[in-house]
Amino acid sequence: MLKLKSLKTLLRTIGRTALPYYRSDEKWFALGMLGLVIGLQLFGVWLDVRFNRWNNDFYTALQQKDWTAFAYQMFVVFSWIAALSIISGVYQTYLSQWLRIRWRKWMTGRYLSDWMGNGTHYRMRLSGNPADNPDQRIAEDTQRFVDGTLSIGVALLGQIVTLVSFIVILWNMSASNPIVLFGQSYVIPGYLVWTALIYAVVGTILAHLIGKPLVKLNFDQQRYEADFRFALIRNRENGEEIALLKGEPAERATLGHRFNHVVGNFYDIMIRQKWLNFFQSGYTQVAVIFPFIVVSPLYFSGTLELGGLMATASAFGMVRSALSFFVTAYDTLADWKAVVDRLDGFEKALGKAVAEEKVGPALAADRADRDLAIRDLVVRLPDGREIVDVPALTFAPRERVLVTGPSGSGKTSLFRALGGIWPFGGGGVHIPAGADLLILPQHAYMPLGTLKTALAYPAPEADLADADAETMLELVGLAGLVPSLHEAANWGNRLSGGEQQRIAIARALIAKPDWLLLDEATSALDEKAEADVYGLIRQRLPETTIISIGHRSSLAALHDRFLQLVEKEGGRHTVVEAKAPVLAPA
Repeated sequence: MLKLKSLKTLLRTIGRTALPYYRSDEKWFALGMLGLVIGLQLFGVWLDVRFNRWNNDFYTALQQKDWTAFAYQMFVVFSWIAALSIISGVYQTYLSQWLRIRWRKWMTGRYLSDWMGNGTHYRMRLSGNPADNPDQRIAEDTQRFVDGTLSIGVALLGQIVTLVSFIVILWNMSASNPIVLFGQSYVIPGYLVWTALIYAVVGTILAHLIGKPLVKLNFDQQRYEADFRFALIRNRENGEEIALLKGEPAERATLGHRFNHVVGNFYDIMIRQKWLNFFQSGYTQVAVIFPFIVVSPLYFSGTLELGGLMATASAFGMVRSALSFFVTAYDTLADWKAVVDRLDGFEKALGKAVAEEKVGPALAADRADRDLAIRDLVVRLPDGREIVDVPALTFAPRERVLVTGPSGSGKTSLFRALGGIWPFGGGGVHIPAGADLLILPQHAYMPLGTLKTALAYPAPEADLADADAETMLELVGLAGLVPSLHEAANWGNRLSGGEQQRIAIARALIAKPDWLLLDEATSALDEKAEADVYGLIRQRLPETTIISIGHRSSLAALHDRFLQLVEKEGGRHTVVEAKAPVLAPA
């Protein structure tokens, strides 16, 4: 069995994951629905108790050949027990499904909010924390956790109530039916209960010893499946590059290697499951006759009638079944335990990433200044190495600043720190209170949806008028896409790199930020197109401060101030003013 400490840890983990929903703004619905599901489960236990009594009356009527009693038990009592069982079973399933989808919806919304909040998803990826495949944990593990927690929890509660109810019945039967051995009558208090308990405890211990490895195997299986699916998606998204490089054989080898992990681990699950199934099947088959082995001596000694035999055997079976819950459901419990562990790991990774937001370079609003000011900024790599330090630097409104430096000097990391998403380092970046800051990276992001959705991003599509969207497409040189404005497509695959960068520029023109940071955001355009884009930005956003990272000499004429990242001792870089841009190879 689980060690007591491990069991306490597991219960705390389940509570930490499950209870927030029942304390949320949906708590009254959740608690009410859960109460109905539990109530129907307990009602089902009462029906089982009533059916046990029916067994006694029905088989006694058969033994006594009492037609009137037989007909009454068959066509009246059994009918209403069966009808209520059907109705309660159907509605328990229906209400349970209703609760499950609402619970899953709430959990998914919570995880999405935490994961996609304030760059948390980005910091999780940077820090290399152990929460692999967050998409799988949000999409699949939440569903399996909700389904497993509700079904296992309600079933376990039902088994506990069943155990208590039928233990009383079985205990009373033990007292009223003494054991007869070698012509002598012996009264052993609750001997039927103790027999069922010993049978179940032995079975539970053996099931745990056989099935314990399934917890880790199921955990690994979910990870391998998610890794394989991620690799397939990545191949689909990078199909053009793979085809141009003739990389299909290499990709097939990589995919085959990942799928081999899926297959190999599944074989291990099959083998372990086989032995557990052998044991569970044997345990279940023996359990069919075991109650009769224990109770039949009472019948053959004449101290128990047929009805009493059937009722006692039924009660014994119910007690044995309740006590054997962990035996018969062990594979389900092992799979669910793996899901609990994965969600727990995901929540811890979220917490770590949220905490990292407070320890990295701070981005704060300053009401006393109209400038963007950097003070004692230090930018580090995830491994702790310092790559950029900026003791003091100020950007005034409406400046046009070009930042240059050799590749690997930390220009992009510096921009990430200015955007408040880089968690490694110290110091602070102060922006005017109420100012909007927008960073356009080199690789423009194309969200799923229509072309208009991509233009409006991250604002809702409805906030952008069709006429404004069409005007922006024409201004950035994409007039040919105007007829496709409302067409939903994978625009990241459909548009070239230069077209995607034009869309990103149009996005900035629509947003009208106070501070616009361009991290080689026009690198896919030719020099003339790049000059036209910068001229467009100057014309449409005259009040916007522009800070650019670039390598082309043509950028010099498009900016008024120049900064250079120069190397210091230890491979660190700092920012210095320059009269002209010092351009280095990209």
